[in-house]
Amino acid sequence: MWTCIAALLLQVALGGRAEGASPSALTEYTAADFSDELHSGKTLFIYFQQLVSSTISLFLVELDQSADALQHYGVLVGKVNCNKEPFHGYCAEEKAINTVFLFRGGKEFLGFSLDTVFDVNSIVSEVLFAILREEIKYVHTETDLLAMEKAARGKKDIALCYVSSLGTQEHRSMMETAYVYGSKYQFILITGGPVLNHLGVDETSRSSQVWFLHCSAHSRSMTSEHCPSTRMGKPLSTLSLHTFLQLMEAPLVSEVYEDPSSVRPPQYPYQDTPQVFLFSRPATKREDLDKATALAWRLRGLALLLLVHRQSPAVKTPEEYNAAYKLPEKGSEVKYLHSNSPDELLELFSNPVDEEEEEEEEDDEEEEAALDMLDDEIAESVFENRLNLPDADSLAQLTSDNFHDTVAQSSLTVALFYLPWNAVSKAVLSSFSDVAERLEGSEVQMSVVNCAEWTDLCAAESGSSPPIPFQPITAFPTVLLLRPKESAQRYGGMLGTEALHRFITLSQPPSPVLLSTQEEVTSFLLEGPPPGSAGYRPDRALGLFETLSDAGARQFAEAAKSLRGEVLTGLLTDDLAEKWAAEHGVGLPATLVLPSWAKHTRPPALPASASAQELLSHISTALLHPVPELTVENLPSFLALGKGLLLLFVGEEEDEIGHTQNHALLEEMREVVELGGDWMARYLVCWLHLGRTPAGMSVLGSYLGSMPPLPALVLTHLPSGSEVYQYSPNTPILASSVLQWLQRVEDGTESAAGKLGEDSWPPTAELFDFLKIMDMQDPDLSRQRASEAKAEEGGDSFPARDKYPHTEL
Repeated sequence: MWTCIAALLLQVALGGRAEGASPSALTEYTAADFSDELHSGKTLFIYFQQLVSSTISLFLVELDQSADALQHYGVLVGKVNCNKEPFHGYCAEEKAINTVFLFRGGKEFLGFSLDTVFDVNSIVSEVLFAILREEIKYVHTETDLLAMEKAARGKKDIALCYVSSLGTQEHRSMMETAYVYGSKYQFILITGGPVLNHLGVDETSRSSQVWFLHCSAHSRSMTSEHCPSTRMGKPLSTLSLHTFLQLMEAPLVSEVYEDPSSVRPPQYPYQDTPQVFLFSRPATKREDLDKATALAWRLRGLALLLLVHRQSPAVKTPEEYNAAYKLPEKGSEVKYLHSNSPDELLELFSNPVDEEEEEEEEDDEEEEAALDMLDDEIAESVFENRLNLPDADSLAQLTSDNFHDTVAQSSLTVALFYLPWNAVSKAVLSSFSDVAERLEGSEVQMSVVNCAEWTDLCAAESGSSPPIPFQPITAFPTVLLLRPKESAQRYGGMLGTEALHRFITLSQPPSPVLLSTQEEVTSFLLEGPPPGSAGYRPDRALGLFETLSDAGARQFAEAAKSLRGEVLTGLLTDDLAEKWAAEHGVGLPATLVLPSWAKHTRPPALPASASAQELLSHISTALLHPVPELTVENLPSFLALGKGLLLLFVGEEEDEIGHTQNHALLEEMREVVELGGDWMARYLVCWLHLGRTPAGMSVLGSYLGSMPPLPALVLTHLPSGSEVYQYSPNTPILASSVLQWLQRVEDGTESAAGKLGEDSWPPTAELFDFLKIMDMQDPDLSRQRASEAKAEEGGDSFPARDKYPHTEL
């Protein structure tokens, strides 16, 4: 029987899944199905999903993975989608949003906060801990432990496990093993307390440990109050703990009548255990057995001890040797020695373990010191590169003394304002240095400003002569583009090397460029991508006016100034403008837009605009692809449009057939835009390629609560509400069907598949709610904060794009 149980334990530990098994054991229950399972008396671990957020989406992924492990222990894992079918008593409760429930015997047994079941290890360990709470004992003091040992004497051995914290891999390993061996051994859990001093463990130790207390045998002959113990030398895992318990079942001393070289290697489950041989003579047989037994207790868990009787003719070992050992490695030979003390044999097997533990403790201390110093990966990277200063040859150090002279000497100065201790500043400084190397030899002057040192410059103090051409720097890092006798231009794009380099390169030409000959127009239209930006082709806008003094020309020039770095703009006047207008069938004044994605098509002409801002809006709309691909870079600008997203998720093409299918889907989405006409203006139809943007998988999962089959079409970020709608996965994506589905959504006859989470990010646990703690300590501060919050009601103090955190999509 124990062989079968061990096989089950190994299968769970290895996470194996038989071929042909279903991809997931997680079940989505309807209200009726859940009631049936509940009244059947089965053990259920259920989450009642009400909202969809990135945090809940990540939890559902972990819950899905834990379902396979928990089904081995008779626990059914599932969820109830409250948006599809509310379940009375849970879907309506606010506490259920952040709680997952365990049901046993048709009743709610226990509720777990999502803060305590945040990954597979914590889910499995906490659920099994709850199920075995009557079998697993918890001790805190030596007195508690002694009482448990006295109760177990003559009955059961004890497996004593110390884990630094609950919900870890080590805790899970212990609970999985306890589930299998709980009827055979008494399991005791320790997470800290005075009992650690009795066991010789430093309370600050983060290394999990296991002891086996031999309480079942020889209870009357025990001279100590405590049971004899054996400590497991290997790190705690399901497999190591299983092997250790099996090793505790091995005979203390085995007697053999053949030479050590002829003794068979130990069989399963002891195949990885060294063998130690002691030799016995007929005259001292009793004394030799006592010595072997005493040494076997000290070697228990480290090696198997065999007593070789020399009276057998099969023993050929010379009399000069009184001990031998054989390691478990394949091909290992027996090594003979003359030992004067049992301690010498003990050192052969205990020292490597001690050295290994010392190395682990040193590693733990170094890791703990690093964790104390560094709070995230960015800070770690900054710390490691804290002495790697930017190349002084390619970056100018701007100060209050040389700022104006440096800016006046270059047609374009790009300045990075940073704080040396700010983690993001240090990370961007590396990208900024890479851009400087690419632009070395150009007319662009790359420079940096240390705002910790030159506070007056970064604060743009008034009264300086000449005045500083920018507003005070309040966010770090900040990149400004500075030109002589012009106001500074703030860069608001991605701070990576490629995006920043592209923006600076496109900012070098005048905006707009005055074109006076046909050759200049041709060169403007055919100008390739910026150096180092392979595959990128800039958008263009061309203004046609009778003279430079036209009101429309001034509006175009003002709009072009706002587009600098993102769009190449050109301006034609006089006869050349009339010629171009006639060729394209438009009258003067006119603005032609040439998007990078539109090839071999006549550029659209924009209507007359009353202001530069209106013209800028028309240009931005004309440049937008009818069905653009959503990426991390363009996401903020798309969300800032305030339109609902009709978003198509497609997978990576594995072959030409997949590529053709994805292309056909995009054609259908383009037809949706064309057939919908002005009615579709309220939506932004776009698509996301999960191969090029893998983050889209977690986004899709957060929208719907789980990963649907691909392709998937969803409607989200509607101005009217936070609902998320999913186009039926079983319906072909055809333009006419999609338009009918959108109409049903607007009519209110289509059910939502989920909801977006709120933009607020509350503390993950009560003890992290520092504002609440401060309020409790200072009531006056609490009243002041409440007054400020009331004063801000009805207003929005954040820019439009800040309403959409990157984690929210």
